[in-house]
Amino acid sequence: MQISRQVVVFDAPDLTAESDFWAGVMKGVVDKEDDWHMVIVDGKARIGVQLAPDHVRPQWPGGPERQQIHLDLYVDDLTAAQNEVTALGATLLQAADDPEAKGSFQVYADPAGHPFCLCLLRP
Repeated sequence: MQISRQVVVFDAPDLTAESDFWAGVMKGVVDKEDDWHMVIVDGKARIGVQLAPDHVRPQWPGGPERQQIHLDLYVDDLTAAQNEVTALGATLLQAADDPEAKGSFQVYADPAGHPFCLCLLRP
């Protein structure tokens, strides 16, 4: 078996809000169909969003609707990355004690509530 493409797919009740958010974060564009959007970055499919009108926002870190998957995005500047993702519509769920310390990460939710982490990349 040869896998020719791999993407993470998020369920969302609002395709435009979700796909526009991830396109903004990934610096990509959105290819839109009726019930499916694909975020394209540098000509490659990176994140899919499928229409799920009954999607229930996960609760982090626990609760009856738990997360099922999340992304870790590694960045050089946690504060600048936070400013960017929150301007795009993310919600901070858990702040780092020291955002400049090696191994620091912060947890956010995208517009549909899917948790993701911004992780400080330090050599």
